[in-house]
Amino acid sequence: MESKNLPIPVEIPSEIGELSRQIEQWRSDPSRGRRIPEPLWISAVKIARNYGACRVARCLRLDYYSLKERMRCGAETGRPKQKTVFIELPAFPSAAVPECSIEVEHPRSGRLRIHVKGTALPDLASITRVFCGGKK
Repeated sequence: MESKNLPIPVEIPSEIGELSRQIEQWRSDPSRGRRIPEPLWISAVKIARNYGACRVARCLRLDYYSLKERMRCGAETGRPKQKTVFIELPAFPSAAVPECSIEVEHPRSGRLRIHVKGTALPDLASITRVFCGGKK
């Protein structure tokens, strides 16, 4: 008797199916841009949080690594990746110039390094709180 390898039917959740139709509609539009629109990426990230990046990337024909990066950076909030920003604090003249450096690492958005020279210290607690996503 001959055995045949038949594909096992895999049920695709309705959320993935609906987003797949939206992406295919975007792909079939001849006047479309080259990049997938941000609202479609945001939807893909939300769905990938429930069903896994590998499964969603495969079903939607998206780049797995791009989807994982967007998941890591919080793309579902609609916020772009944070860029490095330099904030210069005013210098305070002093005879003896003590100095210190403080580094704060945020788990999602990067690292903040503060280097202070002089006796008067800025409000470091407020600066680090804002960096970590809190309010002033």
